[in-house]
Amino acid sequence: MASLRAFIISRVLLTIPMIFILLTIVFYVLRMMPGDPVIAMLGEKASPKLIEEMRIKLGLNKPLLYQYIDYVTNVLRGNFGLSTWTRRPVLDEILDRFPATLELAIAATIVSIGIGIIGGALAAYREKTIVDLAFRLFGIISYSLFIPWFGMILQMIFSVHLRLLPLSGRIDPLLRPKRITGLYVLDSLLTGNFKALSSAISHLILPSITLGIVLSGIYIRLTRNSMIEILRQDFITAARARGVSENTVLVRHALKNTLIPLLTMMGLQFALLLGGAVLTETTFSWPGMGTFLLERIDYRDFPAIQGTIIFYGILVALVSLIVDVLYAYIDPRIRY
Repeated sequence: MASLRAFIISRVLLTIPMIFILLTIVFYVLRMMPGDPVIAMLGEKASPKLIEEMRIKLGLNKPLLYQYIDYVTNVLRGNFGLSTWTRRPVLDEILDRFPATLELAIAATIVSIGIGIIGGALAAYREKTIVDLAFRLFGIISYSLFIPWFGMILQMIFSVHLRLLPLSGRIDPLLRPKRITGLYVLDSLLTGNFKALSSAISHLILPSITLGIVLSGIYIRLTRNSMIEILRQDFITAARARGVSENTVLVRHALKNTLIPLLTMMGLQFALLLGGAVLTETTFSWPGMGTFLLERIDYRDFPAIQGTIIFYGILVALVSLIVDVLYAYIDPRIRY
């Protein structure tokens, strides 16, 4: 336990400067971008006096170093500042949108891992057969798909032509459940609103399948390669020699050991999942963090853009930390 505790402390200490560096880069890069947030907010016809007053009010008249110190100090207090567009606290706006992205991310993760593990395991078990070739080809093609194009293809098929699933949005406006967690599927279950549950799931299917299929390719490849290596190990041969059923060998021995390297990939894929969610949310008009970020980039809303990226960075860092701790718990060798 002492080694695990020391490992956790070291990972936490490494996470802090990573977030600090991200915050610094985002702050300075945004201020080098073309465009003026005050003019974007007030319009080009605003008087110079009004523009200057707004600059002073937002603190944009100060030297960059002072702006940076103020921003870092506020972030350390949990204050991401006020949106220059809506004048609402940025953290409140992020928390309003985050449940939508989280719900999509969870559903897409389930789809991608499900397809990846099943496909990779079948490909490994049927190595060098048509089944193996088919799943390997599927993995390559799926991972190279452009999300907006693939999403629109699914929309054309299942929404426009077959009329089986909603084209866009998160839920029918009149069926929104009482907000408890912000996750419509969970809130519908907690309130017993099954009409809202049906609507939320039907709206979630296409975007989660789009994002999940694109991300499943890497899981197929990793699962296949790891499982092929494990199936050649001596303990698998010994288990078969003892008369253990093939299903038990595959599931309890081979697949269970294959899941260990997948944990690390799940953490790495989380960052890609958030990036892919931006494209998916835009394609399906999903009111999450992705559409929020693109909207605020158009408005040159510096506090909102900074806050969103830092929020993403903290999430990725936390997930990475959790994955590392789980990995260290499962495989004690990495602590030393």
